[in-house]
Amino acid sequence: MTNTLRFPAADPALAAEFFAADLACTADPDDVVRDLRAGETTGFRLVEARGAEAFARARIPGALNLPHWAIDETTTADWDRDLVYVVYCESFECNAATKGALRLSRLGFRVKRLAGGMRAWEAAGYPVERSADPQGKGCVC
Repeated sequence: MTNTLRFPAADPALAAEFFAADLACTADPDDVVRDLRAGETTGFRLVEARGAEAFARARIPGALNLPHWAIDETTTADWDRDLVYVVYCESFECNAATKGALRLSRLGFRVKRLAGGMRAWEAAGYPVERSADPQGKGCVC
């Protein structure tokens, strides 16, 4: 038996349910940049879940910085509960976005995680804001 098929594929109905849930919780960078370029940001807000140093090095234009460890009832008290918060971090290898999205969803916010984070965003050549040494490496997650 091949490695690919060692575990059988899911029933189509189960697969459809899984993929629909995945799309409900994930935002594609291509879709986000198209909305930003078109000025269509009604309904969502970008949230950088890494620390301030990482945010200063590189961030998606218009994003706000709230590190995942600081997300609580107090820091989000003024947030609009009608928005969807698209949370991101460094990359697939970083889980700050997952931690931030979990905290926000537990507080009752609707959230999505941006697939690939800043690495995928920059690799695609999308616009980035910087306010510190752009040569800085690593994630302060």
